[in-house]
Amino acid sequence: MYTALRLQRKLKQRLRSGETEIVVVAPEPYMTYQPFLPEAAAGSISPRHVVVPLRRVLPHCTIVIGEARAIDHTKRTATVTTLASGEDGTGALEIAYDELVLAPGSVSRTLPVPGLADHGVGFKTIEEAIGLRNHVIEQMDIASATRDPAVRDAALTFVFVGGGYAGVEALAELEDMARYTSRYYHNIKAEDLKWILVEATGRILPEVGESLGRYAVRELRGRNIDVRLDTRLDSCEDRVAVLSDGSRFPTRTLVWTAGVKPAPLLADTGLPLDERGRLVCTAKLTVEGTEHAWSAGDAAAVPDLTAAETGRTTAPNAQHAVRQAKVLADNLVAALDEGPLTEYRHSYAGSVASLGLHKGVAHIYGRRLKGYPAWLIHRMYHLSRVPTFNRKARVLAEWTLAGLFKREIVSLGSLEHPRAEFELAAGRRPRPDGDDCQ
Repeated sequence: MYTALRLQRKLKQRLRSGETEIVVVAPEPYMTYQPFLPEAAAGSISPRHVVVPLRRVLPHCTIVIGEARAIDHTKRTATVTTLASGEDGTGALEIAYDELVLAPGSVSRTLPVPGLADHGVGFKTIEEAIGLRNHVIEQMDIASATRDPAVRDAALTFVFVGGGYAGVEALAELEDMARYTSRYYHNIKAEDLKWILVEATGRILPEVGESLGRYAVRELRGRNIDVRLDTRLDSCEDRVAVLSDGSRFPTRTLVWTAGVKPAPLLADTGLPLDERGRLVCTAKLTVEGTEHAWSAGDAAAVPDLTAAETGRTTAPNAQHAVRQAKVLADNLVAALDEGPLTEYRHSYAGSVASLGLHKGVAHIYGRRLKGYPAWLIHRMYHLSRVPTFNRKARVLAEWTLAGLFKREIVSLGSLEHPRAEFELAAGRRPRPDGDDCQ
């Protein structure tokens, strides 16, 4: 989206004359600003303000909502399936192109853990974030109503696997929200909720440094969160989380945030990939050894020219992706005009992470901050990075209102099954699989 946005500005005259066309293929009609997912899950931000509608911000681009299934760069064509592909019987679209920008990002990296596919949930999309919020409150409703101690214990046990940004921030924000929500239940206390963070290595939040990582562990444990380092999830069959240290936790909530991998599309492009499945790129953001192909973001292995050691690539995070998009767009325009290309070079500014309301850690330009100052910098940084003034204003307004009024504690899980009520009224039982919209 950032690349298309800049190209739209740089090529304004050519777009108006019809000399140039920018086609954006995306599986959803919006871009998700993922750093705000934890706050959306906690109810601090409205879900619609975490996403940016492509058709609004890219009015001069052709938006195709669909999935690229294969790319033949020799013929310069992309095979795309859309929502209409299965409806009109015409099959997939074949879109021809002159220049290709591949930026499909990453997907959750899963492992062959027994039961994970049946009971786990990720944390990469707005749907997962809001679904998880609804689920947590629903589990508290179950625990409040049940007379079975085993069901109550499982409902109030929440297991998160992965100690990176996604896992730690999601757990911290949801624990904050659930602890606040518990005051409105007559038979649930904050200490009744059991939160468990499982991390396979010996530290969490490695991006912020070792000392701040240790502080984050102390902060979480001080909130009665069970942080298990050097521990793996061995199984979650029958809704029982079995850890490598022998612990067993009956749970109805298992959140998997143990890493990401490049989008599977890259394997069907015929373009050069590294050992991790990312596109091998040059510092000018062209695909190595390939003309008319460009890439940036999580899917691209871009040389880090600011690193002391050779062979290092830039980290797969938003800080690099947004800046790479700008350089990529400028280089693409330069290539069209047969001008010189610029190398991507950006020194890592640091990292920020939220540990819940008014709590956080930050490592910015060599300075380490924690607590409220770090949390404030975390909010300021991401507010400056979320695209469009419209979104910035709405997010800031919501934060202001959240500081003046109490949290919302309502669960809207019924939104996942919108036809259930009507089917009951019509004398038909809702489908057990929840597929009510077909």
